[in-house]
Amino acid sequence: MIIVYTFAQLFKQLLFITTVMTQLHDDELFDILVGKVSTAINRTFLRSFVAEGVDITTEQWSVMACLWKEDKVTQQKLCLLTAKDKPSMTRLIDKLEKGRLVTRVADPNDRRINLIHLTSAGVALRAKATEIVMRVAQRTLSNISEDELNTVRMVLKKIMVNLK
Repeated sequence: MIIVYTFAQLFKQLLFITTVMTQLHDDELFDILVGKVSTAINRTFLRSFVAEGVDITTEQWSVMACLWKEDKVTQQKLCLLTAKDKPSMTRLIDKLEKGRLVTRVADPNDRRINLIHLTSAGVALRAKATEIVMRVAQRTLSNISEDELNTVRMVLKKIMVNLK
C-alpha cells in the first residue's frame, strides 16, 4: 500500500510539473528565471562597485553590511546572518582582511573565538557602498509596486520554508 501511495504521489507531482512546464516558456521556468535574476543583480552590483572604485564583491558586501549593522561579531554569527558556510566565510574574511577592511581580534572572554572588527577603512567604505547599493536597488525595483514586491517576498519565503 505504501508503494502505491508513493507512486501516486510521484505521479501527481509529475503531472503538476508537466502542467506548469507546458504553461511556461523555456525562459520563464521558475528556477531558470530566479537564477538569471540573481546573476543579473550580482553582476550589476559588481559592475557598479568597480565603476565607483569600490574593491569588494557582492558576497563581501553582504558581510560588510552585517558588520556595519553590528561590529565585533563572531565568524559563526556572520555565517548565520549571511547563510554562508564556515569555509566560505573564512575565505571572505581573509579577503576583507587582505583589503584592510576588517581585522580578526581574539575574544577577551574566550581566546579560541575571533571577533571580526571593522577597520577605519571598513567604516569609511559604508557611505559609498551604501549609496551604490541604494542606487542599484532603486533601478532594479523601478516600476514594481509595493504590493508586487510584498507578494514576491512572501512567495520566496514560502519556497525557502518548503525546501528546509
